[in-house]
Amino acid sequence: MIFRILSIAIPFIWFGLLGGVSFLEAPLKFQAPGITLGLGLGIGRLVFGVMNKIEILFGLMLLISIIIAKPTGKFVKISLATVLLLLLLETVWLLPLLDIRAQAVIDGTGTPFSNMHIVYIAFDAVKFLLLFALGVDLTKQNLKFAV
Repeated sequence: MIFRILSIAIPFIWFGLLGGVSFLEAPLKFQAPGITLGLGLGIGRLVFGVMNKIEILFGLMLLISIIIAKPTGKFVKISLATVLLLLLLETVWLLPLLDIRAQAVIDGTGTPFSNMHIVYIAFDAVKFLLLFALGVDLTKQNLKFAV
């Protein structure tokens, strides 16, 4: 029973984390008075580094809960696999490159804009939508058990 609850809760909690950090905090911090590009990038490196670790924990917890709860349907497997693949790509490829780039901008040796930021935003947008849809699908499946 606890793994069914976790399989429902984790996608929605993760969805909220992504929405709050990636789509709210990240763009707003640059509008705060006195925040320079370098300071904003430094804050971003810290926040997104910690968020990535939390996402890895959520990903592992969600994977384990879904393996144990055994929900039905291909959508659960496909959406979970997609979210975990995007997280893996962010962790081992994209975030390290963005970190190097941010440090170069902070040091004054890099240009502020990069297409890598667009890729990161796209990855997070896909994760955001899939996590919500996954949470809804798992909720519907588990409501059938409760009736």
